[in-house]
Amino acid sequence: MDFFYDEEKDKDYEKIELHYLSNTISYGLEKKKNGEIVFYDSNGELESPASQEESKKDFTKIDFERVISEKIRKIVYGEKYSNIVFLAGAGASVTHDLNPNYGKTVKMIADDVFLKLHEANELYTLEELARQCMYKNGNILDEEELGESDTPRLYSGFNLEDFLSTLFHYRPFVPDTDKEKFNNSIKKILQLIKENTNYSYDSKELKHGKLLNFLSSLSGKDGNKFSVITTNYDVLIEEAAATNNFVIFDGFNFTPIPKFDSSMFEWNLVKEVQNINTREVEYKDKTFNLLKIHGSLTWEKQDDGTILRKAKDSITDTDKMVMVFPSSDKYAQSYQEPYFELFTKFQDLIKRPNTLLISSGFSFADVHISKMVTQALKNNTSLKLLVTDFNIDPNREYSKDEGKFKLIDKTDSRYNQNWAELIDLMDEGYPITFLKATMNSDLVDFLKGKYLNDKD
Repeated sequence: MDFFYDEEKDKDYEKIELHYLSNTISYGLEKKKNGEIVFYDSNGELESPASQEESKKDFTKIDFERVISEKIRKIVYGEKYSNIVFLAGAGASVTHDLNPNYGKTVKMIADDVFLKLHEANELYTLEELARQCMYKNGNILDEEELGESDTPRLYSGFNLEDFLSTLFHYRPFVPDTDKEKFNNSIKKILQLIKENTNYSYDSKELKHGKLLNFLSSLSGKDGNKFSVITTNYDVLIEEAAATNNFVIFDGFNFTPIPKFDSSMFEWNLVKEVQNINTREVEYKDKTFNLLKIHGSLTWEKQDDGTILRKAKDSITDTDKMVMVFPSSDKYAQSYQEPYFELFTKFQDLIKRPNTLLISSGFSFADVHISKMVTQALKNNTSLKLLVTDFNIDPNREYSKDEGKFKLIDKTDSRYNQNWAELIDLMDEGYPITFLKATMNSDLVDFLKGKYLNDKD
């Protein structure tokens, strides 16, 4: 990606925060120390066009939002899509102010696990577990900022997924004298992950309902269901759907105790319309497919292998939870029921012609899902991808001391290779666009074209 990375062209490129990226034009801004904001496109600093009657005006935030909105509108409404797919990652449940009563980042969950294990005397602490399985040689504390009076805390680069992978692989080698405490510690970690992803929908704080209504209007009628794919365990989408009178096809049948049946995705709701000459049907509006490809707080596996959907707080046995906990083992789990059926359905959806795929809060760090998307882009010429997140440039980090963004080295564990591959595909001409926007702040506003109507 060459945008804002040409030092000969722009000496201040390292100070620019990226807000929109495409293979034709991109936009960003620079926040100066005096509070001034300067806006840029790929060609340099942006200025408001001035007529002969008026003097040149400063380019404002509203102007900036408007030019980006025009680009987004061309993507969303530039053609009639026959298939709308929305991919929601962990960031889609997070509020703009990181309110812990709603979505939590992986770091927030890891910090809570760290704290709760410290409070449980009968369990191993996270540091003790790290030493046992030799994860980072047991060095997981933030030693640099730890003073004599400070309580210990995790270092910023701690990766919960990598840690759990190492922990699970070490499990068969735990000495018999330590097994009970070790296994109880793992159960506690999994319970804490569940607790930290269990929150309720609040339309005042969360915009899931507004998103569903937008996707419904975009997908049209006549049984053309849109699809929501999520890696999240929470039931925010289900609760938002109920609040807004949607009917969900989530792979479970409509019996009093719903049972998983992947064929349900292929069905729709219709009613007969009385007509003298023909038997016509009318499709139920506000219906969509929901694929929870990493499982759900509400799914429980029975002893016979059957998967039931139940009240989320009634499922307490970690061995019966149908949730792909963060670890490298999740790739193996994806070939088990119900994950295999869900992943297969996801692949089918993004292979369909005239498809618009929008992602929100999904970092593409999940190799399995990322490869499905990149392969679909390479083989489905009518697939368009709009990637949205709070940070569309994760391979740069901002240094407050230096007042600029610095590239993360490719050898650094934080480097997102899958994101870099999407950038490369965009540069090669694939229809990929990046937008700095979040689900619970301004994403729906950009998608609906709100900023096109804003006035100075």
